[in-house]
Amino acid sequence: MMRLATGLVFALALAGCAVGPNFKRPEAPATPRFTPAPLPAETVAAPVAGGASQRFVSGADIPAQWWTLFHSTQLDDLMRAAIKDSPNLAAAQAALRQAQETLTADRGALFPSLDAQLGVQRSNTLSGFPGTIYTVYNATVNVSYKLDLFGGVRRQIEAAGAQVDYQNYLLEAAYLTLTSNIVTTVVQEASLRAQTRATREILAAQEKQLEVVERQLKLGGVSRTDVLAQRTQVAQTRALLPPLEKQLAQTRHRLAILTGKLPSETTLPEFEIDALSLPQELPVSLPSSLVRQRPDIRASEALLHQASAQVGVATANLYPQINLTGSAGSLALKPGDLFSGPAKAWSIGAGLLQPLFHGGTLSAQRRAAIAAYDQAEAQYRETVLQSFQEVADALRALDTDAVALKAQADAEAAAREELSLTERQYRVGAVSYLSLLNAQRQYQQSRIGAVQAEAARYADTAALFQALGGGWWNRPALAETPAAGSGPAAGAANSSR
Repeated sequence: MMRLATGLVFALALAGCAVGPNFKRPEAPATPRFTPAPLPAETVAAPVAGGASQRFVSGADIPAQWWTLFHSTQLDDLMRAAIKDSPNLAAAQAALRQAQETLTADRGALFPSLDAQLGVQRSNTLSGFPGTIYTVYNATVNVSYKLDLFGGVRRQIEAAGAQVDYQNYLLEAAYLTLTSNIVTTVVQEASLRAQTRATREILAAQEKQLEVVERQLKLGGVSRTDVLAQRTQVAQTRALLPPLEKQLAQTRHRLAILTGKLPSETTLPEFEIDALSLPQELPVSLPSSLVRQRPDIRASEALLHQASAQVGVATANLYPQINLTGSAGSLALKPGDLFSGPAKAWSIGAGLLQPLFHGGTLSAQRRAAIAAYDQAEAQYRETVLQSFQEVADALRALDTDAVALKAQADAEAAAREELSLTERQYRVGAVSYLSLLNAQRQYQQSRIGAVQAEAARYADTAALFQALGGGWWNRPALAETPAAGSGPAAGAANSSR
């Protein structure tokens, strides 16, 4: 009879449904494009290095190693070293492994617990023999099982699984942030190096012009005011160099840290803007795909899933709980008779716990869980909105960057031609020295502006790849790499996608 009752209870437990809401993945925003107005098929081109047009390819997939589209072996080597040694990635991988082990531990609640117990007790309360001191040895095996009739345990496991997903996507987000920061920092270094070189070349030309003006002063061809004006121009240009050099040094220090090295312990390659190739085709994911590609959106969705499961846990706590217990063993007065003596002991039992009054605690906990779900849902919507904004910003930036670069290139060419013409006119006395100084200043500004505009194009190209998710879905999960361990943890991370 007991076996029949136990079998019925187990059948009921297996057939019981989990209370609380079943999580439903949010729908992707129903929008055909990222920007209010359609983008042009391609950007304009500029007659400078890095000024080629870029074509937007709607619906194209993003390669896993998107930075290779810049065609720089130095960048590729640096990226491999950074991925291998980054402490941020190592910390994210450790957090993922912790979540995986917590999930494994929570799954153990679905199975009966089995414990062996050995004990010894010395007493004088043996019935029929008052005053007699004796020792009793016991050995038992204890079994206990909590029936998950209303799915509280299963919902808790579901929440732990969502936490694994969350940590997995945080790892992907850390990977995307690291790779994007390295590319943008490399572009910044190359830009600063080009600006420094251009400033030095301009300074050299101005110093040469100063020598000419000083000789003319000795011959009486110009006034001392002209010499002082040229010296001022040289000093102003020379003053631009220390800030550029400081920024360049700090950028290289940051690049060393991103690769997991101390600034003093690594020899980084020197990156030049001309050594990078601007990607000609830019894959642009469909808006409906973005919510599946952005790791921050997927992480926010995992938190929403976890909050949904916690509502189920709080709901299940309002319902009865049934515990089954049993034990079997033996008692003996001598250790040698413990497993061979006639004194056998066993027990079996069941208990039901029905919450009746807890001062409103359980109901309040359920309402709090529902409020937490509402908060997670609002945060998910905010993450989606911000993600779409970042993509729209990057697309518009690339379009305007190309226009700005063309304008800067045209301005530089015009300023160069004007400076050359003004220098020839000044030599024959056709223009004043003030006109020459103005032409020098305009050329200096236009040349630096062209370098900055070219670097902005590279940086915003990297920003687009980052905003679209970086193509992490086209490579193995990071948890499967040696740095993250092996075995069931890697499998769990892979299946969490």
